Amino acid sequence: MNKKAIWAIIGLMSVALIGIVLLQMYWIRISIQEKQDKFNLNVTEALNRVSLKLEVVEDKRNKEIDFNASGFDEYNQPIDGAPPVNEDLLSDKDRTQRYKQLERQRQRASYRELINGIPLGERINLNDLNVFLKNELSNQAINIAYDYGVYDREEKSFVIINGHYVIQDKAPLVLLAGNKNIYNSQYRVDLFPSELQSPGLIMIHFPTRTSVLWSGVWRYLLLSSIFIGIILFCFTYSVLVIFMQKKLSEMKTDFINNMTHEFKTPIATISLAADSITSPMILNNADKVKRFAEIIKQENKRMNSQVERVLQMAVLDKRDFQMKVTTIDLHQVIKSALENAALQAAKKGGTVDSELKAGNPIVQGDMTHISNIINNLLENANKYSPEKPKIKVYTRNVPSGVEVIVEDHGIGMTKEALKHIFDKFYRVHTGDIHNVKGFGLGLSYVKAMITAHNGQIEVKSVPGKGSKFYLVFPHQQKIPDAD
Repeated sequence: MNKKAIWAIIGLMSVALIGIVLLQMYWIRISIQEKQDKFNLNVTEALNRVSLKLEVVEDKRNKEIDFNASGFDEYNQPIDGAPPVNEDLLSDKDRTQRYKQLERQRQRASYRELINGIPLGERINLNDLNVFLKNELSNQAINIAYDYGVYDREEKSFVIINGHYVIQDKAPLVLLAGNKNIYNSQYRVDLFPSELQSPGLIMIHFPTRTSVLWSGVWRYLLLSSIFIGIILFCFTYSVLVIFMQKKLSEMKTDFINNMTHEFKTPIATISLAADSITSPMILNNADKVKRFAEIIKQENKRMNSQVERVLQMAVLDKRDFQMKVTTIDLHQVIKSALENAALQAAKKGGTVDSELKAGNPIVQGDMTHISNIINNLLENANKYSPEKPKIKVYTRNVPSGVEVIVEDHGIGMTKEALKHIFDKFYRVHTGDIHNVKGFGLGLSYVKAMITAHNGQIEVKSVPGKGSKFYLVFPHQQKIPDAD
């Protein structure tokens, strides 16, 4: 799959994921809006019913005064044009009834005169107000905390707050913290709306309104977030796997090409040498036969070495190997490896030096694998030095064991290359250098074996200036045999 197809799939999946998120947000917003509208409607309905009940209570109180008065004042004078009544003609029963009617008439007239002058707070019974509010809100399935107040339009201040009368001072009490919330609330209705001008308002504020509106939604929001998170994780993981597989495929293709090239050359050489030996002109010449036989032997050894390296990595992947732990003098291993590296560097006009300053170079490990680690690093240092290699090996003692530093002045590596140099089949790009051979298994093997020895490895490199490999081998260790 090419990059365009991969990015097209990523784009489509991204659009689909964003669409799902936006759709979920839209439906959640719609759900919250519907709950809010229903809540607002229920609160308004409850307040209107409370206002109506307060007015009904006041009407009943007014009706306690008999408005069917006799039509006479206390001085037996007609009221509102009523015909006079001769009191002497009334019976004792009628006379008593008439006096009661007159008394009620005076009370009614007095109430009418005073009703407009009575403060709003005194017209409302606190107990009635509390009971009405609680019952009506409960009937509307609103069972959350609330603060309420009765606002007097004439006084421009609250006269009742949360079931208590407010003691008025010179300054209105609207701007107090708690009162301000009630005053700014959207939930308010007129009190005594049947009058020509409503004397005040009843207002209510719900401190936990937002949490209540979200209470039925947050579960769905949480589940949606979890599912979207799972989809996002799987999407990201899938994209990473695609790129990793693509990269691995490219490295394997490169490995197969390199392996074919590495095997093709010795096979061709062996074939040519075998043909030469069978030639009648060569067959009778013992020296030439011996020479061609030696070539066949060397090329066969080279092929076996390459095959062994590939098989060795397969064994490392399965962790199906055993290590023969012995006491090793690292300086002796390094000196032995330097002899072969010096010969290879000399062919390119280079040098290999060492500064073995470790006072105690004795470590425990597998001689074969430790030798291979040093040889691989020296081989890489020589391969990636374009001309006249300058390779140097240092040793020193550190608290955790012996540190070995392999330094070269070759082409170096970029930061991006440093992230992948220990990956199997990975090979550093060499630019215009095309004679660097290999399978990309050397450093992968080095990393695996350093880890198997409970050691440490670190690389520092600057493009164009060279690289330094820092290895630490512990003095003592207990390496269990692999199952």
